[in-house]
Amino acid sequence: MAIGCSNTECLKTTIKVSICEARYASPSACIINYDKEPLVGMYLLPFSNAKPQPDYIPKPIREDYYEACKIRDLSPKASATLIRRCLQGMIRDFAGIQKGTLNKEITDLKEAVETGTADRSITAESVEAIDHIRTIGNIGAHMEKDINTIIDVDPNEAEILIQVTEMLFEEWYGDRHKRAERLAQVKKIADTKKEQKALPSPS
Repeated sequence: MAIGCSNTECLKTTIKVSICEARYASPSACIINYDKEPLVGMYLLPFSNAKPQPDYIPKPIREDYYEACKIRDLSPKASATLIRRCLQGMIRDFAGIQKGTLNKEITDLKEAVETGTADRSITAESVEAIDHIRTIGNIGAHMEKDINTIIDVDPNEAEILIQVTEMLFEEWYGDRHKRAERLAQVKKIADTKKEQKALPSPS
């Protein structure tokens, strides 16, 4: 499947290849079974559905996010594990909490939100979402006690984790960056007014 974007600011092409179950209808034709999910599906162009992230998000966190997007269909379990690590990096960088394990860091982050000491961009709902992602990401990060127990993560589930991470990028880093820009603009205006006030009055 190939789709071309008609937006003049984009004009990029998306190419996806899928292997589907089908049956022969005649020696020269077959009928695809659209009721079943494709056996294999992957993007050839672009290599993933990752959204470009701004430089004010630390590079290691962005790289984990991009890699999680890239392997979402190939290995959803590994993608979930990378998203887990990505969010742990966010807690350590954005919230300044580092306790050795993600579970302990989330506990401290919850307490910071409850006591009002966390950044205003961090909500109780977002911390709860991170805790859920930690649990899902643990499937790939840690082996079950019973090695015969297989808990899988499918591409759709991995995509939801990616979307939540994109939301937190915007809510945490994006909102903080916008606040800093607005405050910088106010300071610039105030400095300009002070300079104008200090100028001698025209005679």
